[in-house]
Amino acid sequence: MATPFPSAGGGNRPGSYQRRNNDPFAAIRRNHRIKVPQVRLISPEGKQLGVIETTKAINLALEVGLDLVEVAPNATPPVCRIMDFGKYVYEESKKTSHVKSTASKIKEIEFTARIEHNDFNTKLRHAEEFLAHGNKVKLRLKFRGREMAHTEIGFDVMNRAVVELGGMGHPDAEPKLIGRNINVMLTPLPVNKRKPKFHHENEAEPGEESTAPSAPPPAGD
Repeated sequence: MATPFPSAGGGNRPGSYQRRNNDPFAAIRRNHRIKVPQVRLISPEGKQLGVIETTKAINLALEVGLDLVEVAPNATPPVCRIMDFGKYVYEESKKTSHVKSTASKIKEIEFTARIEHNDFNTKLRHAEEFLAHGNKVKLRLKFRGREMAHTEIGFDVMNRAVVELGGMGHPDAEPKLIGRNINVMLTPLPVNKRKPKFHHENEAEPGEESTAPSAPPPAGD
């Protein structure tokens, strides 16, 4: 009678089940998973302790409530460090999640080939605000109708925008035409090198009324 379960070594046949381990730290050998006879040991403080027997290194780690973790498996002998592996995984996971969250913060500013001067400056001010908050900014110019016959006008707008925002961010690459759009991505400069040109503290945020005093009315005749 045929068994409903896949046989060992079933490979990728239909109906077979393969378990995937998505833990990026699963491949790091530690404690009794380290099978080599000797390791080069590093203390929890980062001090080189020399080459010692693996069993002795494991015991030293366990005696102080820590783990022996292989940090350079391709060295001869492999380099291992005594550390709190759980804390190490936690700290590395925090770094990864921070990088992912930062990478996802991409703001977009859209231009047109025939954009008016005031609208152009307003969009640059908004782009500066995004860059000031550490966001990457995607500049996109969309051609309409017959504007595709004069793409040089669109490139001129985008190149001017990149130059004007040079005090806050730098382009990852040259502006590029994709379909009916010209795109360019800006990455914010380090905080101590940013020099805003359009955004001022006394300007109102989008959607807010300005608190700056209005100009006095002209005197009557």
